[in-house]
Amino acid sequence: MCRQVFGFRLAMIAVAAPAALLNAAPGLGVRLVGAAVVVTFMVSYVLFRDWERFGPLLLRHPSLLAADTLFGSFLLVSAGPDTTLAYVSVCTPLLAGLVYSWRGAACFASLQSLILLLVHATLKADRHAPIAEALLLPGLCVIAGAMGSTLRNLMLRFGAATHALTTVQARLAAAEAVSAERARLAREMHDSVAKTLYGVALAADGLAATASAGAPDADRIRQQAELVSRSARRAAAESRDLLTDLRTQQQPDSPAGHGTSMWRELPDLTSDFTARTGLPVTFSWLLHDSGGPNTGPARLPELPAPTTRHLLSITTEALENAYRHARATRVEVGAAVHGDLLRLTIHDDGRGLPPGTTLERLRDSGHFGLLGMVERAAQVGARIRIGRGGHERGTEVRVELPLSSPNGSDPASREP
Repeated sequence: MCRQVFGFRLAMIAVAAPAALLNAAPGLGVRLVGAAVVVTFMVSYVLFRDWERFGPLLLRHPSLLAADTLFGSFLLVSAGPDTTLAYVSVCTPLLAGLVYSWRGAACFASLQSLILLLVHATLKADRHAPIAEALLLPGLCVIAGAMGSTLRNLMLRFGAATHALTTVQARLAAAEAVSAERARLAREMHDSVAKTLYGVALAADGLAATASAGAPDADRIRQQAELVSRSARRAAAESRDLLTDLRTQQQPDSPAGHGTSMWRELPDLTSDFTARTGLPVTFSWLLHDSGGPNTGPARLPELPAPTTRHLLSITTEALENAYRHARATRVEVGAAVHGDLLRLTIHDDGRGLPPGTTLERLRDSGHFGLLGMVERAAQVGARIRIGRGGHERGTEVRVELPLSSPNGSDPASREP
């Protein structure tokens, strides 16, 4: 705003300078007026162009504005109060109000009003001008000073409000980041360490039952003890991975690694789950735009590593739910590509979800598996549906991921 005021001053001085020079007395008068024109014009130009650089200097030294006011009075005396130069004098208290608050506005408004009254009384002493004409410009100076002080206070309050809003937004962003990190840790612990520890507990229960039998089998006890040991070491390794992930924090745009790892790991995941639990799990893939089922993973789209990790975790959670809660006898896992849409389905023939199941009720009851699946799908920009689907019984988990999304890949990047 101060820069705009100096721009206005610059224009008014340029317009009034010829009249001031013509009305000046020959000799010394012309030199003084010329010097005043150059000084006031250059000061206004410099502050208009580089206010950020020279504005603090004017703020620290009010005497510079007072000196500028005195130089401007030479022009005012020479050109007269009826020229456009009179508007330059009104800018001085406005600037003082913007820069020095109400005290500076009052001081410079008084100084400029006094100069205007003296000039008016000197130049129009031979005429009986109405008193309203004599008080017009001094009154405008007072009004301009009050306006400058008021605008300064409004801008300072606006700046304080903006700073407070920025602080609140930063705190909210930090709180959201902490909440998101806590949710991520809860998902990772639920899908890794918690399940492994649950397996350790089951293996320990089996070991205790075998050891308390009437005729304990030493080989079976050894096998179960080795199972407990392996599970405990796996839990320790998963805990270390979580701690490492906390310290390294892999970025979302990190390289995806091998493009077909998702499709190589899904069959291994289902076969390992069948070997560990005895629950039959079948896996099939389908690429609709290239000729039918069982086309092989070489034709499937590449996926980033974070997306692959989330999809595999959703599949693992769905399999665990089918084994532990649904009493299923068979699970089918399928992956299909429909144009630009990747669809992953996990369907079991179990008893299905209880009526009235919602995420809020599951959270309140301490069951976070489905909640973690929904959050993981949201992380990769996918849509997830959990329910019966088009089947008569059981539960179907369907994840649909747009391949053109930031977390998916462009279908044009598929291998030929």
